[in-house]
Amino acid sequence: MHAHADPAPIPRSAAVEAAGADPSPTAAVTIDRGTGAALAADASGALPSDVAAALAAGPALAAAVPLPAAGATAERLEALATLGAHDLEVARAVEPHLDAIAILAEAGVEPRPGAYGVFAAEGPGMRLELEGGRLTGEKPWCSLADRLDRALVSAWQGDERVLVDVDLQQPGVEAVAGAWHARGLTGIPSGPVRFDGAAATPVGEPGWYLRRPGFAWGGIGVAACWHGGAVAVARRLLDGAGDAPLRLAHLGAVDEALTASRLALADAARRIDAGDVDDPGMLALRARGIVARAVEEVLARVGRALGPGPLALDAEHARRVADLQLYVRQHHAERDQASLGAALVADRAGRPW
Repeated sequence: MHAHADPAPIPRSAAVEAAGADPSPTAAVTIDRGTGAALAADASGALPSDVAAALAAGPALAAAVPLPAAGATAERLEALATLGAHDLEVARAVEPHLDAIAILAEAGVEPRPGAYGVFAAEGPGMRLELEGGRLTGEKPWCSLADRLDRALVSAWQGDERVLVDVDLQQPGVEAVAGAWHARGLTGIPSGPVRFDGAAATPVGEPGWYLRRPGFAWGGIGVAACWHGGAVAVARRLLDGAGDAPLRLAHLGAVDEALTASRLALADAARRIDAGDVDDPGMLALRARGIVARAVEEVLARVGRALGPGPLALDAEHARRVADLQLYVRQHHAERDQASLGAALVADRAGRPW
C-alpha cells in the first residue's frame, strides 16, 4: 500500500510572514537575455509559494518552459534559476517534473496527467528489477514519492538499466516513512521506495536513458537551480554590505564566482542549441562543477561576511542556506572531477584549452 504522508508542514510563505520577512522578494535571475525569468511566473500567475503549489503548477510550467536543445535552452535555465532564487524547495519540486516531460518528449512518448518525479539514483544494497513489466525491489533517493502522481524510474533488466513510467498511487508502491532527517529541504522528503510487483511501462530501449544527450542537459538544469539559490544568498550580502571593506571584498569575490557560474550556464545553453557538443557528458561535468564551486564559495563568503546573525535571526536566509547546502551535494565533488579528468585524458587530441 502507498505510505501515509507525514503531517503537512506550515507553508514556507506563512513561516516567512511570521518571521517578518518579505514573502515575495524579486527572484528574477538572468543567465543570458533574462527573458526566461518571467516564464515561470507567467505560467501560473505567480511563482509557487510552497511545494504543494509547485506540484500543482508543474503541468503549466512544463507547457511554458522551452524544452532543452530546442533553441531556447538559456530561457529554460533562467526559469529554473529564478525558481531557485525564489525558493529552493519549489525549484526542487518543479525541476524533476520539467526533466520528466523533457525525457518523455525525447522518447516521443506522451506524458500522463499529474505531477512527475525522476528516480534514477542507485544505492548500496538496493536493487530495483524489472521483469515481465513489473517492478520489484527498493529504490533510494525518491523525492516526494508520497505526493507525486507518477515517476520515471530507472531499474535493472538483466545487466542493463531501463527507464520506466510508473503510477506511484497503485498498490505495490510504498514510500518508506521516517527516513528523511535532513535540516535542509525539509519539505522534500527523499527516502527510499519499495516496489512489490508494481506495473511499469518502459520508456525507450534498455540503456537509452543514460546514453541520450538529454541526460546531460537535465544535469545542467539542476545546476541552474543551484545557481539561482546562490544568487539569492548573495543578494543578502549585497543588501547588507554597506561600506565595510571586508564585506566589500567578500562581495567582489562573490560577484566573480557568480559571473563564472552564469557564463558557464550561458555557454552550455548556446552550445546545446547550436548542436556544438561532441561530448554531452563532458559539457555537463564542466558546467555543474563550475556552478557547484561558485555555490560553495558564495555560501562560505556570505557566511563569513555577515556572521551568525542572519543564520540565527533571518528565517528565510537561514532556510535558504540549509536548503542550498544540501541541494548542491547532488554534485559529486571530486568524484565528478575525476570523471571529467578521465574524459579529458581519453580525448587528448581535442585539447580543450
